[in-house]
Amino acid sequence: MKLLFELCFWICIGLVFYTYIGYGIVAWIFVKIRKALGLTFKKYNDPDYLPKVTLVVPAYNEMSCIEAKVKNTFGLDYPSEKFEVLFVTEGSNDGTSEYIESLQNQYSNLRMIGGDTRRGKIEAMNMAMKTIDTPIVIFTDANTTLNQLVIKNIVRHFQDPVVGAVAGEKRIQTEGSEAAAGAGEGLYWKYESFLKKLDTELYSVVGAAGELFAVRTNLFEHVEKDTLLDDFIISLRIAANGFRVIYEPDAYASERPSFSIQDEMKRKIRIAAGGFQAIARLGFLWNIFKYGLLSFQYVSHRAMRWAVAPFCLPLLVLINAIILFTGAELLDIFSYHLLMIAQIAFYILALLGYYLENKKIRVKILFVPFYFSFMNYCAIKGYFRYKNGLTSGIWEKVKRAE
Repeated sequence: MKLLFELCFWICIGLVFYTYIGYGIVAWIFVKIRKALGLTFKKYNDPDYLPKVTLVVPAYNEMSCIEAKVKNTFGLDYPSEKFEVLFVTEGSNDGTSEYIESLQNQYSNLRMIGGDTRRGKIEAMNMAMKTIDTPIVIFTDANTTLNQLVIKNIVRHFQDPVVGAVAGEKRIQTEGSEAAAGAGEGLYWKYESFLKKLDTELYSVVGAAGELFAVRTNLFEHVEKDTLLDDFIISLRIAANGFRVIYEPDAYASERPSFSIQDEMKRKIRIAAGGFQAIARLGFLWNIFKYGLLSFQYVSHRAMRWAVAPFCLPLLVLINAIILFTGAELLDIFSYHLLMIAQIAFYILALLGYYLENKKIRVKILFVPFYFSFMNYCAIKGYFRYKNGLTSGIWEKVKRAE
């Protein structure tokens, strides 16, 4: 029995390590092997390739940022005759619809669809897709700022007929005095960007950031209205149909971090619940014999991040305590004392980071333990939210920092 506990302990450590660090190392090695064998993917960059595109912006009660969004959108570097903008303002009652409507005489390529009932972002996207006839559609959020060359940097990838979707980069605009939640989120997305670059070079990105992603219009499939992670489901279904999803770091959407740790927690728990919902709906992707590299990437980069590692972490503390009480066989008992001390110290630093966060005190050294623990705590909470059926396609708006 002692040996069994020790084996479980080290298996949990191995799973956590692989999920957050090991997969990146393995993917990097595979990419190097592919390059050595000359198996790199062809890159396209014809500056004359300028297909017609539609930029879709779901905008529910976005008066606080809609003027800046419009200015940013129509300042993008792309021919206006090949560029249509569609705002979906369904259910808005704060003047967003009226503001967009007042601009339609000013911008000939501006459209708006709306309605009196709020059905959620998913239904807004489904409704929008029925009205689009351009070959490429780009989705972006109303509270983000896009870089000027974003469309050109995205559409060039669609020269490759095997590319079905392009994922842009999400950037968090943090300031020097930013709270730990926002700063930690920024560090997290930098690491995610690194992994997405590896994913693209290996085969395909597994999931896109909803703040900015593009798809071939004819590949879009109707999304269930209770879907929590539309970007993830849409892009993975396209990939499962044999198309690659490309990551383009030079097409990015910038947004401010959540206003508070409480706002960020709500968002993270909902995303985690959406992750478990996606795992249930994309169960076919576990078939590595059919989907090959895509299955490997999906399980390693996404499924384990939501469904394995968060539950291994509390198990590590529990099993470590059991080993200390019952004795050890694989290692000297002193080693398990050190491992327990290390775990306790890590979570004390995380709690200290949480305490200081609520005091609006920023300590960089606490970012990693705090945000790592915070993410995994939210993942566990998200699991129970999903199991309890507390899911809806209508997101609760999260307050952003000014």
